[in-house]
Amino acid sequence: MLGARGYSYICMFRSCLRLTVKTTAFRSYRILFSVLLRIVRHCQSVFNGKERSYREQNLALSSQPVTKQDGLTAPVTLAVPRSPEAPETNIQFPIPIPELNQGPNDAASGQSFDIILTPIIPEPQVSRYDRNVHVQDKDEPFEIKKGPLDCSEELVVVGGWESLTHPEGALIFYHLYKRVFTDADVRNPGTAVRIGKAVEKAYEEARNANIFLDPSVELVLELMEKDSEECGYYFVDHEKRIIFWFQDHKSDLLMCNICGVERESHVRYALESQYWRHVELFPNKRSLPTDVVINLKEIVMHAHAENITSETCLAPFAADEVASMLSLVDLLISSDTKDIAHKEREHSVWIVARLMRLFCNAKFVNFCGQPGARLNVDQSLYRESITHSKRIFLRLMNVMLFGSPDAQSKALHKIWVDDTIVQPQWKNFIDRLTTEWNGYTIFSTVMLAVDISFLGVSAVQTQTFAIILTYLSTLCAVGSLLVSLILAGQVNDSRRGSAEAVASFMVGMSHSMLGLESLALMLSLPFALLIWGMVFFAAALSTLIFRTSGVVAVSITSPVWVAVFILVTWPVLAANHIHVSHLRSWIIEHVSITDSYTVTTPSIV
Repeated sequence: MLGARGYSYICMFRSCLRLTVKTTAFRSYRILFSVLLRIVRHCQSVFNGKERSYREQNLALSSQPVTKQDGLTAPVTLAVPRSPEAPETNIQFPIPIPELNQGPNDAASGQSFDIILTPIIPEPQVSRYDRNVHVQDKDEPFEIKKGPLDCSEELVVVGGWESLTHPEGALIFYHLYKRVFTDADVRNPGTAVRIGKAVEKAYEEARNANIFLDPSVELVLELMEKDSEECGYYFVDHEKRIIFWFQDHKSDLLMCNICGVERESHVRYALESQYWRHVELFPNKRSLPTDVVINLKEIVMHAHAENITSETCLAPFAADEVASMLSLVDLLISSDTKDIAHKEREHSVWIVARLMRLFCNAKFVNFCGQPGARLNVDQSLYRESITHSKRIFLRLMNVMLFGSPDAQSKALHKIWVDDTIVQPQWKNFIDRLTTEWNGYTIFSTVMLAVDISFLGVSAVQTQTFAIILTYLSTLCAVGSLLVSLILAGQVNDSRRGSAEAVASFMVGMSHSMLGLESLALMLSLPFALLIWGMVFFAAALSTLIFRTSGVVAVSITSPVWVAVFILVTWPVLAANHIHVSHLRSWIIEHVSITDSYTVTTPSIV
């Protein structure tokens, strides 16, 4: 009995041991499989990161910090560092998205998505500068509580939202866990709910579109209207330095009225310009990578050298402005030491972002990297249909206005190229015109005084034709004086404004009946009227000389009058490409044709 009972105990022990071993082995396999799966995913992410950094080493930087030899870590992107409490989420996997009014580890409550998300771009659809929020007009001093001032209650993080102050003074908000920026005042409960739903829907739509979101990707939301459910959005990729959306998008604002954009490599510069605009709008909590400052210095130095050595420089700034930028960038580099390279520097970030945006936009406008890239600032990339026409009326007016419209037209087409204003050239052009108009006012005043004095001469009182010519000279001098003053006043009032105001004015003029040539005619009036005033006065003086003087006086003044007339008409003919040598060759050619015809005619007969 004991042997059988002992044998049964042994069997039971063997069964329990076998079950324990199987359970332990199964759990060990599961743990081992989980560890292997994590290792594979980690290796895949590392491999993708290295491949991306190798492929775009000049355009993007890794989102991981690089360890310096002294133990400090320097930032390599402009992304806001992740909060240490933020959960590791990946949009490709079905991980619940936390509610914005909860902590990072809370689950979502499954709110319905009734927000309409609309793709936008930072410039100009983030309308920070057009909000016009009014302040209460209270003439009452603010009461300050006793003791040191404590603003911590106003700056406390509410629902994950942290209030920040832009270097220019604007109030912005950043969500610590979901990496969301917005200008909307989320301290308002209703606004917070709308923004929260928009955040959830944006990430949900990105997940449904199978878009991989890097941990450094940021989201920006903009309430389109006060009481509307429509909300603008865009994502920001700091590695590629572009903005993107979870849907296909066409935007005339992104194209900046540039025609002929056909390649992704071209539109990338527009997206990068908008990326720098995003950093410019939200520079807080960012560190400034050294490579970004060095890259900016290279761009500014190239623009400075091109301004010095070329008259058709593509840089969107004048030479003195580029020199000031270079000094500013040198200050940024000198302050970029190892002690502060990893600290938040929102002012320096804003400076770099502003300059990089302008240079990137210039590359997009000039078709940088494309077969038809603009290499000179006055080079048109489109067909001749948009250049100045040579209609008969314009040719006639050019002759009547002594060639001034043609000269003004050439100057205008150097500053208005393909419906784009060349800002540095425009400033120089306006300065030159202002100087000329100031001179014309002086000459017109002198001409007016001469005409009035000439009418007071007793010998002129009997010469009706001379009086009429003097009246015409006086009217032309007055017209030149008035037009000069009017144009100078308009230029000093509005034409020295922003590039947008100048471009709007040029677009309006180019859409007139004569196109841009109408502006050329307008700018020619002060000079042409002054010249006509002098011509009429010369005619009146000649009438007085030849009608009232004797034979001796006429015989002496006639050769001088002819010589002066020839010398005066010489530059006018040369401006219209009429030269004596051409006239001589034309006469010889026609005479030779006539002689050959007369010689061959008898043989034919």
